Amino acid sequence: MKNIRVMLIDDEPHVLSALQRMLRHHPPVAGANCAVETYTVPTQAIEAAHERTMDVIVCDYRMPELDGVETLRRLKELQPHAGRILLSGSRDFDTVVDAINVAQVGRIVIKPWNDAELSAAICDVVETRRLQVENAELADQVRAQRGLLSQQDAELRRIETMWPGITRVEWAADGSVCISEADVVNTGWSRHV
Repeated sequence: MKNIRVMLIDDEPHVLSALQRMLRHHPPVAGANCAVETYTVPTQAIEAAHERTMDVIVCDYRMPELDGVETLRRLKELQPHAGRILLSGSRDFDTVVDAINVAQVGRIVIKPWNDAELSAAICDVVETRRLQVENAELADQVRAQRGLLSQQDAELRRIETMWPGITRVEWAADGSVCISEADVVNTGWSRHV
C-alpha cells in the first residue's frame, strides 16, 4: 500500500500527540505515506468514517462518551475492512473478551505502549486489510466470470470499499434524491435560491 489512512481516537490530546509522534518516527509500512486523523470525541470519529475510508483505527478503551469497544463496534459496521486496535491500560479479561467478540479487534495494545510493538501491530493490520480487500476483489472477479455478479455490481462493491456510503442513496417518495443540509455543508455545495 502506498497510502495508509490511520484514525487515532483518545480523549486525551497528549496521548494523540504521542501516537502521532510515534507514527512519524516509526512508520508502520516503509515507503508508504501515512495520513493520520485524530479525534478526542468518538462520535466525531464515527461521523468522519461515513465520509472517508480508514485502513487502521487505533482507539483508547476508557473514554467518557463511548468506550473503545463500543466505538470500534460502530466503526466496524461502517468500515468492516478497517483494522482495529484497542489501546488499554487495563489487563481485565472482560475487556479483552468484549474487544474480540463485540468489536472484532485485531490487536489489543497495553498502555504504556512500546513504539516498535505498536508500529508492528499497525503494520500487521494494514497487511491483513490489504489481503482482505484483494481477496474480496478476486472473489468478485470470479463471481462476475461465472455470471453470478455483474461487472457493475463488482465495481460498486469496490468503490464502496474505498469510500464507505458513496453508493447508498436516500430516495424521496417522488423519486428524487434526498440531500441533507449536512451533506451540502460537508461537500461544499451551496444552494442557490
